[in-house]
Amino acid sequence: MTEKEKMINEVLYDPSHIELVKDRMKAKKLCRKFNIEVYGEKEIRDEILAELFKTDVKPHIEPNFWCDYGYNIAFGKNFYSNHNLIILDVAPVIFGDDVMIAPNVQIYTASHPLNPNERCSGLEFGKKVVIGNKVWIGGGAIILPGVTLGDNVVVAAGAVVTKPFPDNVVIGGNPAKIIKKVRI
Repeated sequence: MTEKEKMINEVLYDPSHIELVKDRMKAKKLCRKFNIEVYGEKEIRDEILAELFKTDVKPHIEPNFWCDYGYNIAFGKNFYSNHNLIILDVAPVIFGDDVMIAPNVQIYTASHPLNPNERCSGLEFGKKVVIGNKVWIGGGAIILPGVTLGDNVVVAAGAVVTKPFPDNVVIGGNPAKIIKKVRI
């Protein structure tokens, strides 16, 4: 497997490989271009995001926005993110339909080995994040690698989500836990 294939398939890979460095630089340039188009035409912003994400879906994202690659992010219909969303997408990040994200949310797929010798080797890995339909992620929440959130989940502001959660729950805290059920 290539280093890119290893990365996307959640096995240890070398992030300093030239192909990955070029891909990250391209994504950073597109994010920067998007972020300075705050008052530009929506069509221009949509074109930049279409190139970054390689998708026909048009997510609504308020600047500033940053990601590692962009091509590992998939959006459902009616995606909305407020300001300062950061997605470290070394592994897939998949959003369902009707997802709303408040300001300053961070979603991480990138991780490093716990063994200090392996960690110092420079190798890293990612774990996919999946966000269900009709999910609302509150301001300043952090979603860690490997998390899956079911449909209709509400993530309280400031929550640190370290594990998967089922449908129809409100979660909050650090680490996040179920606070209550969502009535449907």
